[in-house]
Amino acid sequence: MLHSGIFVPMKKQRIIIVGGGAAGFFAAITAAEASPGAQVTLLERGAQCLSKVRISGGGRCNVTHLMFDSRELARRYPRGEQALIGAFKRFQASDTVAWFEARGVKLKVESDGRMFPVTDSSETIVNSLLNAAKSAGVSVRTNCGVDSVRKVKPAPQEITEKEQPGASVCRIRKHQSRVIPLSEPLYPPLSPVCLVRNSYSAELSEQGFELVLTSGEKISCEKLLLATGGCRAAVAGQLAAVLGHTIESPVPSLFTFHIALPWLRELAGVSIESAEVSVPGTGLRERGPLLLTHWGLSGPAVLRASAWGARELHKRDYNFQLHVNWLPQLTSELLLKEITSRRQGQGAKLMVNAPIAPLTARLWEALVLAAGLSRETRWASLTRAQQHQLIQQLTHTEIAVTGKSLNKDEFVTCGGVELDEVNFKTMESRVCPGLYFAGELLDIDGITGGFNFQAAWTTGWIAGNAMAAS
Repeated sequence: MLHSGIFVPMKKQRIIIVGGGAAGFFAAITAAEASPGAQVTLLERGAQCLSKVRISGGGRCNVTHLMFDSRELARRYPRGEQALIGAFKRFQASDTVAWFEARGVKLKVESDGRMFPVTDSSETIVNSLLNAAKSAGVSVRTNCGVDSVRKVKPAPQEITEKEQPGASVCRIRKHQSRVIPLSEPLYPPLSPVCLVRNSYSAELSEQGFELVLTSGEKISCEKLLLATGGCRAAVAGQLAAVLGHTIESPVPSLFTFHIALPWLRELAGVSIESAEVSVPGTGLRERGPLLLTHWGLSGPAVLRASAWGARELHKRDYNFQLHVNWLPQLTSELLLKEITSRRQGQGAKLMVNAPIAPLTARLWEALVLAAGLSRETRWASLTRAQQHQLIQQLTHTEIAVTGKSLNKDEFVTCGGVELDEVNFKTMESRVCPGLYFAGELLDIDGITGGFNFQAAWTTGWIAGNAMAAS
C-alpha cells in the first residue's frame, strides 16, 4: 500500500467481540466472512457460548418469525421500533431464513408464525453458528471475561525535517518512532523506490481499545463490539458506560404473573388456545394462548402484555388487577345466544357438565363455581342474576396479580444502551468511534415469538459488515 509516496505494509485489523450469544456470534461470523484478512476474536465470560440459544423455545430455538415486511416486523418491539425499521430493510426475517438455509439448516413455520429448525433441536442452530465461526476463522475464547476497557488514543504527532543521504529533503511526520512523509512536502518528495531501499517503512496508526481480561491478560484491537446481553447484571452495561454511553435502567420484560387465587392455581397445566388479558388503567390488552401454572398465569398472551407493560408494571411493583376474557372469540350477543340455547335445549343438564367450547371441562367447572353457582345448578334453573354473573366471569374475570417470575426460556430485559447514541446504519457508537453494539445490550426488546433473536441477527449482521468495511 502507498501512503503519501511511501510503501506501508498492510496490518491485520483486529476486531474483538465481547459476548458469545446470538448477536455476538452473528457479528463475528459476518465480520470474518466479509474481511478474511481481519483478526476476529470472540470473548465469552462463561464456560460455553450460545447458552440462551440452547434453551430457547423449550430446547427447539425459535429462530425468527414469519413476518417479512420490515415495518410490520418492527411493530413487534415495545422498545426499538423506530430504530429497527431501517435496520430490517437491510437484514430481516427472510434474510435470516436464507442465511441458515445457505448453511444447510432448514426452518419450518408453525401455525402462529414462529419459525424453528425442522429438527426441532436448538443444537442444530448452535452447531451451525459454531461451524460457521470456525470456517470463517473466528477465534473463540470461553471462560474469558473482560474486567475493564479503555480507549487508546494515538501518540501526539510532531513535524520535523530530516535529510536522507542521496535524496531530497522532505518534511516528515514523526509518529511513535516511525517516519511517514506528508502529502505536501517542503521539497520534491522522495521516490517510493528510494524510501523502500533506505528502509523508511511505516504503518498507519489509528485509535483502538485496550481490554483487561479476568485473567489479568491485556489485549488490544482497532474495533470493539459489545454484545453482552441484557443489563440484568451491572457488569453487562458497565463496559459501555465506561466508554461514555448512557444506560437506560433495566427492568424485566417477558415475565409470568403470580396469582394467589386458589381455584386458579388448582388448574395448573390447563391451557387455553385463545384468551384476552388486560390491565385496567394502562391500555395493555393482549390476546393469545394462555397457560395456567402452579404459580399463576403464563403463555404468549401474558408474556406479550408483560413486554409492552414492562416499565408500567415495574412501577406498580408487580401488584395490579388483571382482567381475563376466556372467550374472546364470542361477542356478548353470541355468548348470550349460546346460553339461551343451552337453557332451552339442554335444560335438564347440570351446568358444570356442559362446557361452552373451546373451554376445557376443568376450566369451565371452575369458572361456573367461581361465578357463585352450585354444582347442582341446571341450565333450566339459571336465573337472570346468575346468568349475568356467569357472563361476567367468562368475559371479565378479575384477578389480583401479586408478583412475577422471569420466563425461563426468554429472560429478556427492557433497558440498555440508549438508542440515540448508536448509528443504526452501522451499529457504531456516536459517542466513541470504533465501538459497536449488537443484541439485547441495546435498549431493544421484542415480544415473544422469535423477535428478540431476529433483533440479534439483524444488529449483529449490520455491525459485522460495518466493522469489516472500516
